[in-house]
Amino acid sequence: MQSADAATFGESYYQRYYFDKKTSVADPQHIERLGDFVCNYLKYLRVPVERVLDVGCGIGLWRDIVARHFPQASFQGVEISQYLCERYGWERGSVVDYQAKAPFDLVICQGVLAYLNPQDLKRALRNLGTLCRGALYMEVVTREDYERDIVDEDLTDPQLFRHRADTYRHGLARHFKEMGGGVWLSRQSDVPVFALESATD
Repeated sequence: MQSADAATFGESYYQRYYFDKKTSVADPQHIERLGDFVCNYLKYLRVPVERVLDVGCGIGLWRDIVARHFPQASFQGVEISQYLCERYGWERGSVVDYQAKAPFDLVICQGVLAYLNPQDLKRALRNLGTLCRGALYMEVVTREDYERDIVDEDLTDPQLFRHRADTYRHGLARHFKEMGGGVWLSRQSDVPVFALESATD
């Protein structure tokens, strides 16, 4: 199967999953709590945040949260969707091959990677390691989430690939340490962490 392409993410997609309250998967209050957690965790870890990349930024739910916690930081939104780029002014690009002049202190990748087939997923996970020099926040639905009946399949996009959690973990392990809560710390970072704060060496 092919990865979802730009045509998938047109106006009807965002009407269905974001703008229509009856079918939306986006809960602004959940994003607020999540964003506060991630940003406060990075403050606790003393990760300096001056450059932020939200790759697959959608309608930009993270932008104001980041601005509130890190008002001095620049925010770069990247989207494969031509519709959203025209509507919100995001830079056009994909997590699979997006390139930047310099790595970012915080990279956000929420709800993106499950749209990729295995080959593109491997490329994307390697690319995240290149794009990030500080912390990565990654959220993605895994096969285990379906098996444990955590996913509401009536609301969830049926186009998602059901990759195993270990597929993501193994793909990130070369470049990141898993810190819990979806937060990963780049191995390029010199931020010291206690042994039990990290799930990996």
